[in-house]
Amino acid sequence: MQNKEFWKDKKVLVTGGASFIGSHLVEELMQRGAIVRVADDLSSGKLSNLEAVKDKIEFLQGDLRKWEFADKATQGQEIVFHLAARHGGRGYIDSHPADCATNLALDNIVFEAATKNGVERITFAGSACAYPTDIQEEKVLLTEEMISFKKRGGAFSDGEYGWAKLMGEMSLKAFHKQHGIKTSIVRIFTAYGPRENETHAIIALLAKALIKQDPFEIWGDGEQTRNFTYVSDIIQALLLASQHIEDGTAINAGTSEFISLNEAAELVFKQFNWRPKEIKYLKDKPIGVKHRAADISLAEKVSGWQPKYSFEEGLKKTVDWYKKNKDSKEVSEKISYLLTER
Repeated sequence: MQNKEFWKDKKVLVTGGASFIGSHLVEELMQRGAIVRVADDLSSGKLSNLEAVKDKIEFLQGDLRKWEFADKATQGQEIVFHLAARHGGRGYIDSHPADCATNLALDNIVFEAATKNGVERITFAGSACAYPTDIQEEKVLLTEEMISFKKRGGAFSDGEYGWAKLMGEMSLKAFHKQHGIKTSIVRIFTAYGPRENETHAIIALLAKALIKQDPFEIWGDGEQTRNFTYVSDIIQALLLASQHIEDGTAINAGTSEFISLNEAAELVFKQFNWRPKEIKYLKDKPIGVKHRAADISLAEKVSGWQPKYSFEEGLKKTVDWYKKNKDSKEVSEKISYLLTER
């Protein structure tokens, strides 16, 4: 169901386009012939992430929580991918709840500006953190219907970040309902890949392996599981959702694999051809929910999306990138900061 010609000469805004996921999306849109504008405040995104396309895109730096900038960014655009947000890995979102709560304002201002300026479609980067936390104590595949805005007790999201993302979904649906703007939502599950930072689990493991940390520290008991999803698959889900969904339907972008942090660490050790003599479990560190993986049947049904990369394939690409772009001495000196800051 992928129509690459759909994007040719389309005027597309990517908010947060200098970020990890955003920069990969920008590159893919450029390859498909879109005319791309990026709006980013560079609070966590980096211009270096856009190095390959910097001369071919329009870049606007500013704070999308400010109406004037959001208005400027959305003018003349046909499609918006809204990825800008205050976010990070578990170490960041648990220690920066107020920062994450500002996403409530950010999302509404972007949606309002886009609607006012005649944008045709908005695709919102949602999060698996929107799902009820109590059902994630067991290995249960999360389906979109597990969240409901229509019945009592239909939501129980994961912290301030998760609630803000869920309210972003509700807001976007409201703009579709009132103004008729075409909208879609992609709930992203534990993305990883090149350009991601060390606040996220996989890159944190890579950082510790690069500096040969021994004892090797793992947060929690290592038995918490995630469905690690390679960034290229996330990009395809966003593109397909924008093409095929118009009524604000939310779809999962993840995998159905429950991979424990211990299992992930062992695969990282294999990629580095090294293993620590001792593993130290830090049970006082935040780990989020116990288990998280996605049912992707709705995504396949309404958009044709399926993940293509196995964890092993995506991990190898990510390790190759990390080794090439990171200095072990610098990582070692900054490791404590890197694990908790954006």
